[in-house]
Amino acid sequence: MKNLLTGTAVAMLTAGIASAEGHLAFTPGEGDFNWDSLTAFGETNDLTGQTVTVFGPWRGDDQALVENVIAYFEDATGATVEYSSSENYEQQIVIDAEAGSPPDVAVLPQPGLIANLASRGFITPLGDETQTWLEENYAAGESWVSLGTYAGPDGEDRLYAFPYKIDVKSLVWYSPENFEDAGYEVPTSMEELKALTEQIVADGGTPWCIGLGSGGATGWPATDWVEDMMLRTQPPETYDAWVNHEIPFDDPAVIGAIEEFGYFARNDDFVAGGAGAVASTDFRDSPKGLFASPPQCYMHHQASFIPTFFPDGIELGLDADFFYMPSYAGKDLGNPVLGAGTLAFITKDGDGARAFLEFLKTPIAHEIWMAQSGFLTPFKSVNTANYANDTLKKQGDILLDATTFRFDASDLMPGAVGAGSFWTGMVDYAGGKDAAEVAAEIEQSWPAN
Repeated sequence: MKNLLTGTAVAMLTAGIASAEGHLAFTPGEGDFNWDSLTAFGETNDLTGQTVTVFGPWRGDDQALVENVIAYFEDATGATVEYSSSENYEQQIVIDAEAGSPPDVAVLPQPGLIANLASRGFITPLGDETQTWLEENYAAGESWVSLGTYAGPDGEDRLYAFPYKIDVKSLVWYSPENFEDAGYEVPTSMEELKALTEQIVADGGTPWCIGLGSGGATGWPATDWVEDMMLRTQPPETYDAWVNHEIPFDDPAVIGAIEEFGYFARNDDFVAGGAGAVASTDFRDSPKGLFASPPQCYMHHQASFIPTFFPDGIELGLDADFFYMPSYAGKDLGNPVLGAGTLAFITKDGDGARAFLEFLKTPIAHEIWMAQSGFLTPFKSVNTANYANDTLKKQGDILLDATTFRFDASDLMPGAVGAGSFWTGMVDYAGGKDAAEVAAEIEQSWPAN
């Protein structure tokens, strides 16, 4: 239905008449969505009769959510979108690209894999206009340009990928009731966070619950700690140099970040069960101490997904809440945010693929998912009142307030390090091994090529 929102259709829909096709999650013209952005997009993108193929990581409930967004692209353009995924989507996109049968658009949560595809000539650059758009429309725009920029087959850096749907990791979870009972305030700087940590001990409590256990992936929660500390003690350029192995893993900056994690994790008084329990405590069980009576701990550092493992009956915003993992007031490093997310890119150039990437620049392409579940965006023009709940809105505000965003470093490093020696090294460090020694061993594990 090309230009669904033009002319008489707008008047009808504004009056509350749903799409004739009846598959739109929200009736166009109703609510606080930016419907004008969809109207303008439809007026300049007529794809009637065309099919656009999109391949992504979303399956199950997430597939239903992304298809709800795609429905508006179809109605605005007249195109048919065929979305597909796979359990082994990382391998499948490489197979399809090498076979010469890729989708029009692919979406992946692995920048390293996208960079590899770009270097082999399998991806179409997005151009200077999209780079400028990201710089102007995403909070901390240069960070997002950097995330989607890779070397092409000629070795030249270009923007190849568009960040869409972001996850936040720089969070500290707590029980508002416990804070209120003890008279504690949410800290707004790293200095205040450390002072609160010490105050809780002085008051006879235990500040932190920390668990690194995760079966074969034991140790990964500590990598998030270290990455957050790198961003709070070093400029983003140093973080990037670390990720790209332009400085060694045992550089003093990295050792310092590991020791910042150690400040919290290697003090028996600071951690529930003592420092010796950190490595053996499963990360899924660790936050439960927040809700014990009396509390076993007051704070827990973890990404936005951790409420999945909270005890039954815990209500977000009431029984549990979070605050931004603060930066140092005494360092001029702004408000860095660590996270992850997905990036969209063109694997078969054409009008449909380019129109789909343009669609992702409309507020409506973000707001429709925001209003449902599990979606965060740094897009400054969206109406944040559309977030499905206060928890998502608060996390979205953290993204909008960020001065720097950096992708999870361990996910960008070679697998032997990021999903290997970095994990095991952090277990060793939590167990008492010297930070410099651990960092040197991780450095030795870095692949030669």
